[in-house]
Amino acid sequence: MHEKRPGSFYVLAAFFIVFMLFLYGPTITIGILSFQGPQGGLTFPMRGVSTHWFHQLFQQQSVGDIWGAFRRSVALGLMVMVTTVVISVMGGLAFRKRFAGSGSLFYLIIASLIIPSILVSLGVGLIFSQLGWDVHWATSGFGAQLTWTLPFGLLIMFAIFNRFNPAYEEAARDQGASAWQTLRHVVIPIIAPSLIGVALFGFTLSYDEFARTLLTSGSHNTLPLEIYGMTTNVTSPVLFALGTLTTVFSFAIIAIFVAFAVAAQRRRSKLASDAGKATL
Repeated sequence: MHEKRPGSFYVLAAFFIVFMLFLYGPTITIGILSFQGPQGGLTFPMRGVSTHWFHQLFQQQSVGDIWGAFRRSVALGLMVMVTTVVISVMGGLAFRKRFAGSGSLFYLIIASLIIPSILVSLGVGLIFSQLGWDVHWATSGFGAQLTWTLPFGLLIMFAIFNRFNPAYEEAARDQGASAWQTLRHVVIPIIAPSLIGVALFGFTLSYDEFARTLLTSGSHNTLPLEIYGMTTNVTSPVLFALGTLTTVFSFAIIAIFVAFAVAAQRRRSKLASDAGKATL
C-alpha cells in the first residue's frame, strides 16, 4: 500500500502551482494574445486566431528599429559574455592565493550588485559626458553592463576554484607541462562546464538588461529599450508577437548553452576516465 501523504504536501504542492502560474502566467498570456486575428486587441477575448501580427512584426515600418535594436543587443551580449568569461577566469585564478588587499577588492567587486542599477547607469553616463567621450551602447553601455555581469561570473569562478584539486596541475607540471599548457590542457577542460555557465550568465544578463543601459546607450536603443519605447506608441498585438519571439529566442539560447555544458561535462568525464586508466 502507498503511504498516505501528509496534509502539508498538498499545501506545498498548491503553493508551488500558484508560484509557477505567477512566474510563467504573464509569458503564457502574451504568447496566447500574440496569435490574435487581424481585428484583435491587447486584451481578451480573442478575436480570431492567426499569425497576422507576426507578419506585421517583420515589416520594418510597423515596429521602428526593432531589428537594429535586436542586432545591437546580440552584439553587446556577445561582447559582455566574452569579457566576463575571460576576466572571471583570470580573477578566479588570482584569488586562489591570498594577497594584500584581496578582501577589500572582493567586497569592492560585489558592491556593484547592491548599488541601484539606475545609479550605475547615471554615473557611467556622466563620466563619459564629463570626459568628452561619446555615450554609446558599445562603450559606455558595455562598461555599465560589465558592472552587472562580472560579479556573477567572479563569484561562480571563486566557488569553482575553491573546490579545484591542485593535484591535477601538479601532475601536469611533473610531466613537464608549462604554466600555459597546464592552463590550456588541464584547467580549462576541467572547468569548461562552469565557463559555459558564466558565458550564459553574461549573455542573458546583458541581453535583458534595461536599467544599466537606459542612460548609457546613446542615440541607438538596445532591444529592451526599444520594447519599452514601443509600449508607449504601439497599441496592437504586434508588441505581444515581439515578446513571444524574444522569449523563444531566450529559451533557444539557454538550450544551446545547456547542450554545450552537457557536451563539456561528458568530455570532462572521459578525460578523467582516461587519466585514471593511464595511472593504472
